[in-house]
Amino acid sequence: MSAAAPESPPRGAVILATLILGAAVANMNLSVANVALPTIGRDLEASQVSLNLVAVGFTLGLAASVLYLGAVADRYGRRLMLIGGLALSIPMALLAAFAPSIEILVVARVGGGIAAGMAFPVTLSIVVALFRGQTQTRAIAMWTGIGCGASALGPAIAGYLLEQYGWGSAFSLTVPIAVVAFVLALVFIPRSLGEETRPVDHLGGVLSVLAIGLLTLGLHFVSVPANVRFGLIVLLASAVGFVLFFWRQRRAPNPLFDLAIASRRIFWVAALTGLIVFGTLIGSMFIGQQYVQNVLGYSTFEAGVAALPLSITMVLVSPLAARMIRVRGSRYTMAVGVLIVLIGIALMFTWHEGASYWPVGIAYGVIGIGIGLSGTPASRSIMAAVPAHRAGMGSGMTDLQRDLGAAVMQSILAIFLTREYTSSVDTQLAALPPDQRSKISEETASILQDSFGGAEVLAQKFPQYSDAIIEGARQAFIAGSGAAIAVAIIAVAVGLLVTWFGFPRKQQELELEAGYAEET
Repeated sequence: MSAAAPESPPRGAVILATLILGAAVANMNLSVANVALPTIGRDLEASQVSLNLVAVGFTLGLAASVLYLGAVADRYGRRLMLIGGLALSIPMALLAAFAPSIEILVVARVGGGIAAGMAFPVTLSIVVALFRGQTQTRAIAMWTGIGCGASALGPAIAGYLLEQYGWGSAFSLTVPIAVVAFVLALVFIPRSLGEETRPVDHLGGVLSVLAIGLLTLGLHFVSVPANVRFGLIVLLASAVGFVLFFWRQRRAPNPLFDLAIASRRIFWVAALTGLIVFGTLIGSMFIGQQYVQNVLGYSTFEAGVAALPLSITMVLVSPLAARMIRVRGSRYTMAVGVLIVLIGIALMFTWHEGASYWPVGIAYGVIGIGIGLSGTPASRSIMAAVPAHRAGMGSGMTDLQRDLGAAVMQSILAIFLTREYTSSVDTQLAALPPDQRSKISEETASILQDSFGGAEVLAQKFPQYSDAIIEGARQAFIAGSGAAIAVAIIAVAVGLLVTWFGFPRKQQELELEAGYAEET
């Protein structure tokens, strides 16, 4: 028998493909809603607050549930949780696709997020449970690269479907993928995967759901100027929830989130770096997708296609990340990846009004290379720091990198985008001659200050001023996006410093991992 044989289970390729498909269901659902929001608002006559809930609903359900459901899977069965999550995701996606009202759509999105919270963390737990050594590293690289690539691919496919079949098709996109993954999981995933027998900390689980859910919701609302006060109240409630959660984890006999494990350098450095980098990825997509539509005039489908280099390069370089980890260690690989992400986001400053596609495609492609290199060591290091029976904690934290990171960074960038956009509109209005400024009512000024979409609506109402309104809004959006990109660069630079100075070098990393493996 070859030495490499024990590193992979029987039918390992099929099992890994099943787990990657299961992760893709969650990743694609994270990114498809934004494409459909304008059409949903018109068809369902939804308010901006309701549309915000549609946008944040899936992330809310997923981020709030991953830690708790990961622990439940560790105790009661990872295969069962994976199959249950995939099964639930199908009716939730169909309910969203055919929702007759905005309220039902919000419920479907949150329910879909909870379904993803059941399946998504378990996919990585099973990878770690079934694969060993370098095969495990390569499997995690493929899981990370293809999974994140699916998130970037989602808007392009959803944009095409939306233009052809209506907004509901964007939400039904993942149904066939979930069906295939469900059948494959039933047939090929083993029943026993090293689950533990100790009881679940259900009180800690409930507190984690409340704390993370309120944080996700509060961050989203605080980025909307009209909802800042409500958002701050929700964030305060979230802070109370986190205090109670950590108090419980210090006293629980079998804590949901083991603070001793979380304090390990290869765990917390990888988690913090991943949160910043993955969050910045989603944030840069949030800014970039609006920029190419509002400033460069791309259609919804064209905007989605424009981001494809990100998905392609991410998938292509993920195997390289596995080789770099073997040769140079996780610290070097992760730092190089974060540095490349920093360069890619800086390249977004080369975008300008009337620019060709090349600056857009190159920036997205470079960001994808960086995510492909940094994502694998971040995920692998977190899982290496936890014993096998606590894999749910590690995989839950790996998922929180994406979900909570997306909520945090997207909200931060939205705050700067909105502030600079509004400031630019105010400056333009103040520069108008007094006779023209007196003709602009407070209501009209408020619509202009609210968003680029508000300016488009106003331009349709006053076609004689359409060109001037759109050009003013375009210049305001350029100013706002520039501020947001600058903040993203600062955030990624912090992540680079944390990685380089906080993560152990290769030899120490190997020694720490060997010690942690003995606990299993």
